[in-house]
Amino acid sequence: MGELKIYVDGASKGNPGPSGIGVVICRDGRTIKNIASFIGNATNNVAEYTALIYGLQEGLILKAENIEINTDSQLLYRQLKKIYKIKSANILGLYNQSLHLISAFKQVSIKHIPREENRGADKLANKAVKEAVFDKQGR
Repeated sequence: MGELKIYVDGASKGNPGPSGIGVVICRDGRTIKNIASFIGNATNNVAEYTALIYGLQEGLILKAENIEINTDSQLLYRQLKKIYKIKSANILGLYNQSLHLISAFKQVSIKHIPREENRGADKLANKAVKEAVFDKQGR
């Protein structure tokens, strides 16, 4: 069903620490889905990749053929573009899973965007962490 723009971000309080992901999915300039999910204790890089995987899976569920991935993570962008090698075993599995999901689309573009252009996904990721930590403290 056409093209989707997917904005992804991960947040980690402590690195590693309580982490969340945020995904904003847009079609024709309109937001059609927001995802905020707490993923437990993780590093920021694991959270970034997990957000990407959620976004790619949602793209498949929405039957998109073409997707544009937008991230403010230079590491994620450069690893997916094969500019940087993956040195972490934790990241390698997530990277391979991402490539597997990417292969299901006709066309995928990956863009590195400034943080200011990724505020929606950033807010969702931080909201997921705050709500989970808040719930745990029972307040």
